Amino acid sequence: MNIALIGSGGREHALCTKLQESKKINKIFCIPGNAGTAKISTNLNINFLNFQLLLKTLKRYKIQLVIVGPEEPLVKGIVNFLEKNNIKVFGPNKFASQLEGSKAFMKKICKKYKIPTANFKICKNKNDFKNSIDKFRLPIVVKADGLAAGKGVVICKTKKKAFEISNQIFKGKFKSSNKVILEEFLEGEEASYFLIVDKNNFVNFGTAQDHKKVYEKEKGPNTGGMGAYSPAPIIDNELEKKIIKRIVKPTLKSLKDKKQFYRGFLYVGLMIKDKNPYLIEYNVRMGDPECQVIIPRLKTDLLKIIKFSLKNQLKKLKLSWEKKRCMTIVLCSKGYPGNYNKGKVLEIRRIKNKRNLFIFHAGTKESEGNIFSAGGRVLNIVSKGKNFYQIRKKIIKLIKKINWKGGFYRKDIGWRVIKKL
Repeated sequence: MNIALIGSGGREHALCTKLQESKKINKIFCIPGNAGTAKISTNLNINFLNFQLLLKTLKRYKIQLVIVGPEEPLVKGIVNFLEKNNIKVFGPNKFASQLEGSKAFMKKICKKYKIPTANFKICKNKNDFKNSIDKFRLPIVVKADGLAAGKGVVICKTKKKAFEISNQIFKGKFKSSNKVILEEFLEGEEASYFLIVDKNNFVNFGTAQDHKKVYEKEKGPNTGGMGAYSPAPIIDNELEKKIIKRIVKPTLKSLKDKKQFYRGFLYVGLMIKDKNPYLIEYNVRMGDPECQVIIPRLKTDLLKIIKFSLKNQLKKLKLSWEKKRCMTIVLCSKGYPGNYNKGKVLEIRRIKNKRNLFIFHAGTKESEGNIFSAGGRVLNIVSKGKNFYQIRKKIIKLIKKINWKGGFYRKDIGWRVIKKL
């Protein structure tokens, strides 16, 4: 069968790499893809948010299945549109995608179904915000309600900063947000729990921990993610049972109570405090860069898993995983997550991928035989092994070989687990 993968980041390169292992796939098309996916699939450079153009393209290339990587098309209803036009698609529908598309939607579910999460207040305007802020201790978390590419959450140490950030959101800094969520700051350790879900069941799809802050020692503004590792040692069997019972099952029930359901990847963003999980956020797709450290550990055919989900047969499926650990460090354009330059040449052609040390492309483009930077997060250097410390050493050694003067990276990825070795 011919399949299409929507997206252009490191997550999509990782998914594409895994999908090409399947013997049931004739051809993979990445829309629009990057310089990495171009090597293993056919890139189609069209605007996937133009659903009519996308439909014409899918029909032209006889594509029978679409796998959606990023959140924006899911929130905008790509699944509903494609299903209406008789094209199989893997991902949650527009209603279920509100779990990520609206933090207010998610928080209301938490309140109604008693899902453990930080105390919160949904503020529709500046007066709401002004009247609510004194009910919270400092530091306080200010969140944009809608999609913000990982940059809509700010931990504010002063009220002045909280007012400043909220004003930016109310003035339209993020197009998808006209509301602000004020939230209690939770101390603890963050971790991510992943699932693949169908109409009736779900399977564990791995755990990971990532690093959102741009600078070492967890300083600076939030980013889409500077690096990650898998599995997350903090999530043991006992904690997993709590996550499923207290968070996952009530959430899926909340959708069923509204005659809705969830299908696709589900990312449960957690704060772990005193061995108890609190829900920070949902993502309605695989995380990026968490996908890049989970997928390389997966032994089961990814297409097989997706087909089981589409047929609502996940209950019959058991996944197989490598025992190796995996880590990625993200090589970014200087200036990210603020203003950065694009179009810088990357000298990586001589670097050969090995079984346990390889590169997933993110913000890259190929032109006239050269590879250029085309985004804030440019490359994901990934390694597998038995020991996170040795894995990180290998990755940094390879980054030094790349020696890209237009980029930077964090040298302390995995500090929590490496410190404990």
